[in-house]
Amino acid sequence: MENSDKTFSSIHILSSILSLGIILFLTFPLSAQNTEKRLEAKYTTEPITLDGNLDEASWQDAESTDSFWQFFPTDSMQAKHQTYVKIIYDDNALYVGIHADAPNGNYVVSTLKRDFGGTTNDNVSLMFDTFSDGTNAFAFGVTPYGVRREILVSMGGAASEGFNATWDIKWKAEAQRFDDHYTVEVAIPFTSLKFREGADTWRFRAYRWNLQTNEQSTWARVPQNQLLSNLAFMGELKFEKPLGSSRRPIAVIPYINGLAQKDFEGDGTGNAFTFGGDAKVQIGNGMNLDLTVNPDFSNVEVDDIFTNLTRFELRLPEKRQFFIDNNDLFDNFGNSFNEARPFFSRRIGLARDTAGNLVQNQILGGARLSGKVNDDWRLGVLNIQTAEDLGNEIPSYNNMMFALQRKVFSRSNIGAFFVNRETFGDYEFLDSTKRFNRIIGADYNLASADGVWSGKFYAHKSFQPGDSKGNFSGQGTITYNTRYWTYIHDWVYIDQDFRADLGFVPRTDILKSGNGLTRTFYPKKGTLSYHSARLLSIVYWKPSQDFLKTDHTFQVSWEANFKNQSILQTSVSNNQIFLYFPFDPSRSG
Repeated sequence: MENSDKTFSSIHILSSILSLGIILFLTFPLSAQNTEKRLEAKYTTEPITLDGNLDEASWQDAESTDSFWQFFPTDSMQAKHQTYVKIIYDDNALYVGIHADAPNGNYVVSTLKRDFGGTTNDNVSLMFDTFSDGTNAFAFGVTPYGVRREILVSMGGAASEGFNATWDIKWKAEAQRFDDHYTVEVAIPFTSLKFREGADTWRFRAYRWNLQTNEQSTWARVPQNQLLSNLAFMGELKFEKPLGSSRRPIAVIPYINGLAQKDFEGDGTGNAFTFGGDAKVQIGNGMNLDLTVNPDFSNVEVDDIFTNLTRFELRLPEKRQFFIDNNDLFDNFGNSFNEARPFFSRRIGLARDTAGNLVQNQILGGARLSGKVNDDWRLGVLNIQTAEDLGNEIPSYNNMMFALQRKVFSRSNIGAFFVNRETFGDYEFLDSTKRFNRIIGADYNLASADGVWSGKFYAHKSFQPGDSKGNFSGQGTITYNTRYWTYIHDWVYIDQDFRADLGFVPRTDILKSGNGLTRTFYPKKGTLSYHSARLLSIVYWKPSQDFLKTDHTFQVSWEANFKNQSILQTSVSNNQIFLYFPFDPSRSG
């Protein structure tokens, strides 16, 4: 009877979450995306010398963007220091010419390293939504010194988590600096992009950080309550003649490693020789096939260093190139606040030894097919085999995920997936309940055309040997974001038996309710750009213990954003954590 009651409660909670999602899905307006601005890209046969000087005849004939609008410190006036962008193209590449006015030649640049931070350097960024879905885009940024960064944009550009700077492709940029402006010339090969064959329009926007004057500006206007990178606010790039097919050459990256060592005290020697490699093959105009055999990740950028003072595991970003393209198609299923994601690619290649420590687990090989099938559908299939490590009692696992996503309305989408992690070997040390773990589920991601409404609604269920009842995870969250008011309401349920061996689930057996209300004020005079007051309420219950309240956070806060980009914050919080075990912080006994 207890299990039946628990299952009934789980289903009731999930049905309530899904009902709210279905109501919003059926009643949400079919409005068009924001594409008021328009720029024509001229076709050219003239060779372009990439030197940062816009002196070729093609640049003189090209159409220029009109005035940029301020985003900060206000969003109601044109930029004081204007930026002008021109785009031309030939059969092989897209060329972008930029002229950026400046008060003087003292440009602010914090680093000369590639993939610089956009908020700490003078720069102009370019976003190309090549499939015009308002969800994914390619972004490129250049500083006055010609330093470059490239980014994959997902989640509609409405969250910082949707920026992936680990993505790397081939493109070039050169810059020239002057006392009152700088110019940039950019060349992006069409082989580095994906787009629909015969396309004659893309959605496009350029924006700029001018740290000399603390001004942020954008070609297509963006309300200050939204992120500057939000893909809801774009212009249209019109090509003079339709583009051909998206074509990317096959890329093969082999490696050979040799190791020789000698212990002079113990008189021992050792030799090792390994080889492997990766390959990337384009399928059609929007799909990638990634292949790997015995991969070597020694060239991967190291993780940022964090000091974790929380009770839970941190979710660090994926930086291995094999997993980067279309990573959002696999990793973005599940909870918006990282409380239950069914798939987390960094689990592959790591395992725990007999002492519970994380150790490297060799990847034998794998394949990954992902990308756009057409304008509305995206597909992802992944299969990777890891090696056994008998010394550390780690079995060989096959790791598989299938994901399918369908665009609905202007920028929303529905997705379904299946995850399977299974070992086919017979290991005496392996607990029978760990032989496999499977998860099925569906997500609805809401994003309105004007960026005012966003949300996520999902229902997932896990299966493992001898355990198929309950095991639910679900969420329903909705955000209303206007110039003056922002409100977010969130419900999360994770059953105590929900398991995601390839996922990220810091804790189970929770029911969470979250509410946040923010009121923003925009002074007409003074040193403040804007200031806001916020109320926040987050409460957790434990369903398996008669919904015992285990955690809560109640907070009142105020934040002031000054025109010189300084920020002043103050808050008062009341926090509660239910301790299941005695704890003496003084250690006095």
